Amino acid sequence: MDPSINAANLATPSASLSPWALFVHAALVVKLVMIGLVCASIWVWAVIFDKYFTLRKVKRQADEFEDLFWSGGSLDELYENIGVKPTHPMAAVFSAGMGEWRRSARINGIEMSSEGVKQRIDRAMSITITREMERLERWVTFLATVGPVAPFIGLFGTVWGIMHAFASIAQSNNTSLAVVAPGISEALFATALGLLTAIPAVVAYNFVNNKLNLFAERLEGFAAEFSAILSRQSEAKENQE
Repeated sequence: MDPSINAANLATPSASLSPWALFVHAALVVKLVMIGLVCASIWVWAVIFDKYFTLRKVKRQADEFEDLFWSGGSLDELYENIGVKPTHPMAAVFSAGMGEWRRSARINGIEMSSEGVKQRIDRAMSITITREMERLERWVTFLATVGPVAPFIGLFGTVWGIMHAFASIAQSNNTSLAVVAPGISEALFATALGLLTAIPAVVAYNFVNNKLNLFAERLEGFAAEFSAILSRQSEAKENQE
């Protein structure tokens, strides 16, 4: 077999170093790595957009609800209008606390200001906060996983591609740059895809995680204030009686 023919065949991909050409001429294992990284990158961006718009929405809904809550209106009326079927996390926390407070009020012989009632109200709101945050945190773990793992997957594709390139060089008995460059470029393209997948995932995870922590603190603060309001109202009713 003429070595020059093999060298020419191997040098053909160098005519085009576009992403598609690098993918087409890559080894099968490297292609699978590239496809996996592209799919992961698409999913990462889908999660990023979903969390961005979701967090904006729940923040706006929380602002609107707090405006109603602190407007001085009746809590019972607010509960009937919003709390019965809550549509966002803060309304769900309010519904849990108000619902437990109403159930306790219907139990004969129980003082509304008793420690047991306070604990049940706090527990109901705490459980609701945990449930709502778990719903908001869905797929955030995916970002945390892809961030550190994607570069290593890309590196695996690179190592495999370089091994394949060296095997082709050995078969051609030609070490010219025209022979080496295409195979090395295909291999390094896998690393580039790994970094392009990992960097947005890491940045998005840090951003989303920070926003979620702040929102969780906001819900906990609201729950504490609401619990104090219910406690004061219970004590006022008992003093009147």
